Amino acid sequence: MLRLWLTLAAAAFAAETLFAAEVEVKPAASPSKSAASPSNKPAASPSARPSGAPSATPAAVQLPKYRPAVLPLGPNSVINRIDEAGLIRDGQKDGSLYFRCSVSKTGEIMDTWTYRQSPDSTLLERELVRCLDQAVFIPAVYDHEPVNAFFFGTVTFKVVDGKPRLRIFANQEEAELKKESDFIGPQPFVGRGSKFEGLHYPNDTVTSELTGMVEMAMKIDATGKLLDLKVVSEYPPLVGFGRAAAEDFRVATFIPAFREGKPVECNITLPVYYEP
Repeated sequence: MLRLWLTLAAAAFAAETLFAAEVEVKPAASPSKSAASPSNKPAASPSARPSGAPSATPAAVQLPKYRPAVLPLGPNSVINRIDEAGLIRDGQKDGSLYFRCSVSKTGEIMDTWTYRQSPDSTLLERELVRCLDQAVFIPAVYDHEPVNAFFFGTVTFKVVDGKPRLRIFANQEEAELKKESDFIGPQPFVGRGSKFEGLHYPNDTVTSELTGMVEMAMKIDATGKLLDLKVVSEYPPLVGFGRAAAEDFRVATFIPAFREGKPVECNITLPVYYEP
């Protein structure tokens, strides 16, 4: 299964030079399936697209001040391509996992990494990565121009009365996920005034091949400015992962969080993973 390490280095991107937090759409009805069939996904509401997301408007219209990277709606969207019936058939039970993508300014996915899988979520993880591998995002926008950004998402899968219930959220905040909020988490990006260059493994202090995890508490205002950053935890401790994460993100500017289609200030806890 494809599990590539996320590297959002500015040089690599230069070379290439949901929406209620959940994205869910109804596939087109076929003659053999009524649009009212319980197996159809409900149509996304108008609020399911952040303010400024693309629509049928002339190309000359200026891009918005801010727009997060988001998965598009439509029959070819990731949520509609995941084989829910196949997951149930193969034995997938209730499960969830986090994922992170580096999304180029043209919407292509550079890398994908999954983590924090619930027990027995291997089938869900494999199916998600399969669909993301061919997905194209609506790219992030900062100061009216497309930028290369990190997208942080969560997938949940439940079997309710024998039928699948799949959700994709554009955040990883436990409280927001429980409420299924119309919330898109802030996204660090490269360029346009951000000094963020991606994740840098602390080779100067880590001499063996270790995988590290750091949780950082951040306060980010409605313009994407980082107001506060604290390392909440790091594992393994005292080998340099916390320092590396703080150095990587303290210079970052973010696409601000969006709630109900509008940029807002927020407090988040961001998990960051490092591999050799």
